[in-house]
Amino acid sequence: MAVLLQESNHDNDYVSVLRENKGGFEFENHVRNLRLCKALTGKMQFPQAKKTGTTICGIIVKDAVILGADTRATAGAIVADKKADKLHPIAGNIACAGAGTSADLTHTTELIERQMEIHSLNTGTQCRVVTVVRRLSKHLFNYQGHCGCHLVLGGYDVNGPHLYQISAHGNTDRLPFTTMGSGSLAAMAVMESRYREDMTIDEGKKLVADAISAGIFNDLGSGGNCDVMVITKQGRQHFPAYREENLKAYKAEFPPFPKGATMLIDPNVIVKKRVKKDDDTDKDGDVVMSH
Repeated sequence: MAVLLQESNHDNDYVSVLRENKGGFEFENHVRNLRLCKALTGKMQFPQAKKTGTTICGIIVKDAVILGADTRATAGAIVADKKADKLHPIAGNIACAGAGTSADLTHTTELIERQMEIHSLNTGTQCRVVTVVRRLSKHLFNYQGHCGCHLVLGGYDVNGPHLYQISAHGNTDRLPFTTMGSGSLAAMAVMESRYREDMTIDEGKKLVADAISAGIFNDLGSGGNCDVMVITKQGRQHFPAYREENLKAYKAEFPPFPKGATMLIDPNVIVKKRVKKDDDTDKDGDVVMSH
């Protein structure tokens, strides 16, 4: 009875304190509101998201799924990496091509890869593509589009080949062929004009490479090489630099200097190397600098 009385008094104290502090003004969003007012009047720009560039695609052919991606990673208008790997393994029979924010893509795909490994060990069976799609969709939906992952997921399980397109908001579509990224329009033009359901693996690899090449040559955010991955019943097969684009047409006129050599402009200049002597140190062992 005493315990109940103490809890009741505690609740009354809480309510009384709440009533005493009720009312007043809130200035928590003052700085934010001031910036919004300046942006609405043209004195300041609204915060802009950094633009990303990529071309990725995927197709379903006879008894296989083929994914493709370029290798350019950008930081705004700067090419940050010319050989970025945008084909991420998920399981032995599943992989995805990613467009968007590099850090989000790496951490999200590695997270799902670990989850699928644990799922496969617990069930003793091969992972199904729809399981990965469901987990990725739920994970991205929780972030409401703020996790920059746009994925083309492909895999081969007991039900055959599958290809899905997953947006950053968690929306999913099952398609025979698809493209994503800033160069997706150029890649889609190639896909829609040349895709057939009865294509062989070699024909599919060439079509994917041509679609990625169209994105590379028609989109400034895409570049580098064409990476291709083929997923069959036997597993994944990765073809890095399947096609190299934008090769240098000209080379330096003079051969480069050998490693460890430096050419002197004036042959009369004599380089003297100072040799450390025993008398260069004082009594404490510190080196004495010569004037």
